[in-house]
Amino acid sequence: MSKLAFWAFERIMLFDLSKKKEPCIEIEFSIDNFSEYNSCYMGKMKCKHTGKDWYWYGLVADGSQAYEFYSFEEFITAKIFHGNNLQDIWNSVSLLSIDACDVGERLPFYLKT
Repeated sequence: MSKLAFWAFERIMLFDLSKKKEPCIEIEFSIDNFSEYNSCYMGKMKCKHTGKDWYWYGLVADGSQAYEFYSFEEFITAKIFHGNNLQDIWNSVSLLSIDACDVGERLPFYLKT
């Protein structure tokens, strides 16, 4: 599990997907002290119809807490974590993987200038 500064997370999520072979970003994460949120996913993809980015969460395995947003601002400010948004709880977020890879191995790809 890895903790990441919010600025680094933001940089990952604002990455230009046209620079990737795979047209998505997928992050597996957990939220400390919330057994309900121990294997969650969030990410970014291109809409096939509009070509615009959209952001998403899949918080529980049964799909009952799946959310989609069409701007990064909406994505990080949506109060979907028991009345809190991602920014509110960021210090409790632990990253488990990025693009199905080890966080430390994948992070340089997104943070290089």
